[in-house]
Amino acid sequence: MNALVEGEERETEHAPLRGGDAGRSESARAVFLDRDGTLSEDVGYARDVAAYRLFPWTIPALRALRHAGYRVIVITNQSGVARGYFTEELVRQVHHRFESELRRYGAQWDAIYYCPHHPEGVIMAYRQVCSCRKPATGLVERAQREFALDLRRCVFVGDKYSDIQLAHRVGARGVLVLTGHGREEWVRSQREGWLPPDHVAENLWEAVRWILRHGSEAERGATP
Repeated sequence: MNALVEGEERETEHAPLRGGDAGRSESARAVFLDRDGTLSEDVGYARDVAAYRLFPWTIPALRALRHAGYRVIVITNQSGVARGYFTEELVRQVHHRFESELRRYGAQWDAIYYCPHHPEGVIMAYRQVCSCRKPATGLVERAQREFALDLRRCVFVGDKYSDIQLAHRVGARGVLVLTGHGREEWVRSQREGWLPPDHVAENLWEAVRWILRHGSEAERGATP
């Protein structure tokens, strides 16, 4: 599967679901995942593809979500493109590296969408206020159309409050993980009184455990 940007033609295939709700209308639910600091180590604006590494718990976490019938969709801001630190080709190479590793161990995501823009970018083609940079909802709306998702039955997981804001904006649940920037974001949110996430988890694996325990409650709108 190739990386997706708002405005591109879709080049991925929807991977078949296995287990859980596979093949049923109830499968129109997804877990939206951030990339850096959530799925993988946050290595800043590294230009070397080899510097990008998945967390050790990412593979079992994705396998568990897919087995339970969730679509797994990654949405990531990659402003390093607009800032001139790396190109879209490097972003695609990183995604290909991750996809290959996931498949090797029986895991996968259904799609990955990225935003290369930033309003203060130095590369003029990417310097813009766009609808796809989180917490804007453009890429979520695209995923909703392409996968026929009921966003009220979806969960967002990330290490930044832009992920939690995005979840609130579309009527979904949000889980903050304490990896990446998560711990400092959590402390700051309490100090500044930000709208809280539905759950705070130590890492993606713990977030997935919570989702699998509370998924049906989340769909009914009950509190955890």
